[in-house]
Amino acid sequence: MFLDGKPAGAATPLITRRQVHRAVPQAARPQGPPTGIDWRLEAWPWSVVGCLAGIAFNAMGLLDSWTPGSHTADGITHPTFRKGSGPGVIVIHEIPGITPAVIAFAEEVVARGFTVVLPSLFGREEAPATVRESLRSVASVCVSREFSLFALGRTSPVATWLRSLARELHAELGGPGVGAVGMCLTGGFALAMLADAPVAAPVLAQPASPAPVGKARKADLGLSPGDLASVKTKVAAGCQVLGLRYDRDPAVGARFDTLRRELGENFIAVEFPGRKHATLTEHRQQDGVDRVLTFFEEKLRVASDQQPDEASRSSP
Repeated sequence: MFLDGKPAGAATPLITRRQVHRAVPQAARPQGPPTGIDWRLEAWPWSVVGCLAGIAFNAMGLLDSWTPGSHTADGITHPTFRKGSGPGVIVIHEIPGITPAVIAFAEEVVARGFTVVLPSLFGREEAPATVRESLRSVASVCVSREFSLFALGRTSPVATWLRSLARELHAELGGPGVGAVGMCLTGGFALAMLADAPVAAPVLAQPASPAPVGKARKADLGLSPGDLASVKTKVAAGCQVLGLRYDRDPAVGARFDTLRRELGENFIAVEFPGRKHATLTEHRQQDGVDRVLTFFEEKLRVASDQQPDEASRSSP
């Protein structure tokens, strides 16, 4: 059990007033009169000191170093966050949204020399992955026309928006294509993007859509017959697809069997033992993260003897 991010029973580190004093910005400290009041921080009750320290720390958001923006396609607009330089990678968050763990993974992709775009499709940015936040996001997704949670053999409409984002990013950065990684509900979206967008490195992390209710849905890839045919053509031409999961994750169902059957040897499966779920975030496997980063480097780096504009022209 965890309390406030720490295991129950773990010792709470002692924090001195001097440390809190340093943490509170000068502008947040009381200044000047009125007289008769001791305005020194050292003289305040701990409750007041803790409150101000919390304000100071919370003011520094995890996305503060990212450039906010938006993308519009077919009249639909979603916020985006961008950071880094180099080939483009689109990181599509899972339920409940752009959580601290999703941001941490995206930061690792940035650190390896990529331009990362984080689209915000649902949920509250920076909110933790709690049951309450998850239920809030599921409720939002269920009433949205952009997502197909239960339909068989159908591509979620949000794929059109994601494909447009991929085309825009590739048009700006060039290269052999962009990378795309989806997770959980969005796990199959990287495959949907591959069907009709310049995606050169699709990653499916624990794909769980459509909802794994019934044998057919547990095996369905969330693609229309036309999109599946397009994906198979590109994969047969040499585009590899990377998939990650825990081997007993019920949310993934039998989708890896379907991927192996439909895509053949160009589907690369990375599987971990257990019934956990989020391979890159909440139940993070470092080996999985490393495999994704290596995959992006292998597929997106322009060869030293090939100019970026030449790579762009040669991309499908």
